[in-house]
Amino acid sequence: MPRSQRNDNFIDKTFTVMADMILKMLPTNQKAKEAFAYYRDGMSAQADGEYAEALENYYEALTLEEDPYDRSFILYNIGLIHASNGEHEEALEYYHQSIELNPRMPQALNNIAVIYHYQGEKAKEAGDEEKAEQEFRKAAEYWIRAIQLAPNNYIEAQNWLKVTGRSKIDVYF
Repeated sequence: MPRSQRNDNFIDKTFTVMADMILKMLPTNQKAKEAFAYYRDGMSAQADGEYAEALENYYEALTLEEDPYDRSFILYNIGLIHASNGEHEEALEYYHQSIELNPRMPQALNNIAVIYHYQGEKAKEAGDEEKAEQEFRKAAEYWIRAIQLAPNNYIEAQNWLKVTGRSKIDVYF
């Protein structure tokens, strides 16, 4: 049974009904509508912490979805799941694919930076200062790009960039 038919609470049921109505009225082909249904079920499963089910739905949506912008969000959500499972290399792959399709996605740029920063911290803890610096440099690059797209977001990253002297631009605050 599709997840959209299993939602138990009122808000989920209301969202599902509204999404189904919109989906029926959209002037798009059947394949795109099916892709959206899988994407919607993936988001619902992801919100419930059912990551394996979410991934199945996202992968199915990817096989059907042709629009690059929509595919970028599917890839981004797959990256989120891998990141939350501690699979950072896989998450980076999906975030990078997402950005290739949609370069104006600050949340993917931010998440890439977060992973690089985390890897930099781990390298620093291990005493590998050179590797740490490489990772911090990459984190700064992606945070700067994210902040340029969304200047009112990522305040902690903005502070880190300023405090560490890693940014010369002053688009912050």
